[in-house]
Amino acid sequence: MDWIENRWRMGVLAVWLAIAILMIFARMPDIAALALGDTDDNLRLAQVRALLAGQPWYDLTQYRLTPPTGANIHWSHLPDLPIAGLVLLLEPLLGGAAAERWAVALAPLLPFAIGLFAIALIARRIVAPIAWPIALLATLCAGILMPMWLPLRIDHHGWQLAMLAFAIAGLADPRSARGGATSGIASALSLTIGLEMLIFLGLVGAATALFWVRDRAESPRIAAYGAALGGGAAIGFALFASTANRLAVCDALSPVWLSAVAAASALLVLLAFLPLRGWIARFGLGSLAGAALAIGFALAWPDCLGRPEGVSAELQRLWLDNVQEARPLYQQDWRKALLIVALPLSGLAGYAIGIAGARKTGEGLAAMLALSGIALASFALLFWQVRTAPAAQLLAIPGAAMLGMHFLPRWRASAHMLPRVGGSLAALALMTGLWAVIPISAFPEPAETERTDSEALTCSERAAFEPIRALPDSTILTPIDLAPRLIVMTQHNGIAGPYHRNGVAMLDVFHGFRGTDIRLRETVDRYGVGHILLCPGMPGEGHYGLNDPASSYARLSRGEPPNWLEPVELPADSPFTLWRVR
Repeated sequence: MDWIENRWRMGVLAVWLAIAILMIFARMPDIAALALGDTDDNLRLAQVRALLAGQPWYDLTQYRLTPPTGANIHWSHLPDLPIAGLVLLLEPLLGGAAAERWAVALAPLLPFAIGLFAIALIARRIVAPIAWPIALLATLCAGILMPMWLPLRIDHHGWQLAMLAFAIAGLADPRSARGGATSGIASALSLTIGLEMLIFLGLVGAATALFWVRDRAESPRIAAYGAALGGGAAIGFALFASTANRLAVCDALSPVWLSAVAAASALLVLLAFLPLRGWIARFGLGSLAGAALAIGFALAWPDCLGRPEGVSAELQRLWLDNVQEARPLYQQDWRKALLIVALPLSGLAGYAIGIAGARKTGEGLAAMLALSGIALASFALLFWQVRTAPAAQLLAIPGAAMLGMHFLPRWRASAHMLPRVGGSLAALALMTGLWAVIPISAFPEPAETERTDSEALTCSERAAFEPIRALPDSTILTPIDLAPRLIVMTQHNGIAGPYHRNGVAMLDVFHGFRGTDIRLRETVDRYGVGHILLCPGMPGEGHYGLNDPASSYARLSRGEPPNWLEPVELPADSPFTLWRVR
């Protein structure tokens, strides 16, 4: 116990290293095949390649999509830096291709290490100094959170989750100034990367302000938080905001959100120095400041009061409403929904136990209430969109550790082996949500989703793209979810990926496939398309008109192309169908 309490940093490092090595070995075939499964992971690698090839720092346009102007990408280069740095470091040792494969394998392990350290820190601060191993166990069993830190998962979500963990660690810090600065810096870094965690970061800011409302001695916390948040966001904007993001856009750290963050930070610093002795006065003035900030934002940036994507109603219907992660929990497959909610429910139960104990002693009650409130809000957000599930599981981990610390000693104290072993395993299963994995392993996927031919390639495999790569350079029209993989695995250009700023190009793809041969030809001519590539059986084909017999997509799927398309012969094991434009 003394070793666990006093050498916890070494313990966290050992856990991280062991799990990292296991994950690397488990994914070796995928690393060798550059198996970036997600569209955003593929586009992230394309962005890194463009940066290393000399594309200007503040130009994040993806010129391999939407030719000839390129696709406007709203991301930040901040998550690109570790990947690019690893490529440059490994290239002299391994060569270009191998260096790239190992860079995308190793880069996600960096935010994984940061996230584990922050989680252990939170558990030590609000549960017990010896609770961090239980918190790490809960993390490793978080079925939605952990995939965000797997090798090859190079998109920015892993970094944002790590920053959210550190923002929460700041809330749990008993040293107010240090805790406020930690939360402020972590929030600023997260906003520099993107706005996906905006709701959670807002909850962290609200909790920080409520600490001050409850106790004026917390003034250093809100002062340090405001200064770190405002200053960090300004530096992040100056260093990483692309040329496109320096306009008044709603979906990135732009003048819109920078002005809001700067105003909020200044108000917090100002409030910290006001001699308000009663909590009612602090609450009243803080509420007025928050209302003034909200009204000012609404008046200055009314276009940003809705969804930040700002897509048209048609594109919302054809694409955004059909994104699985943008749907609520109750619209998910029941097995996936069970896996999502298991850990948050366990965490909320643990928080309830922790709050009951803190009320008796009065120690750490404010931090406990803050974390449990944010965890409860994250659970409620699952009924809006399940894209919040990784954050909900992360925020539940301290509560799960409390649950474990509550039950495990009771079973261990039993004189009989069966209660000690069986009870401990049951408690661990409840705490981590392992019980939710059982239905998924016990009931396989429906037969229609399984590969019917064990020798057939999938549409994302490297080998499947080799015949496509052998073609002369071309612009290829393909469904939007396949385009990012296409530009990573071949030298060809695509039309559009699933990126909301490029709504016109996305609609051209949808209209071309859903419309008549004449409308398809319009899209082909507009972008100088040389080939059309389909992957029969890929998810989402219905959105392109597969179920409409008169649509171009349905006719192509039946092998009835217009006379201006010439079929291109592919190997027998190819998952694709390909046509050349005459």
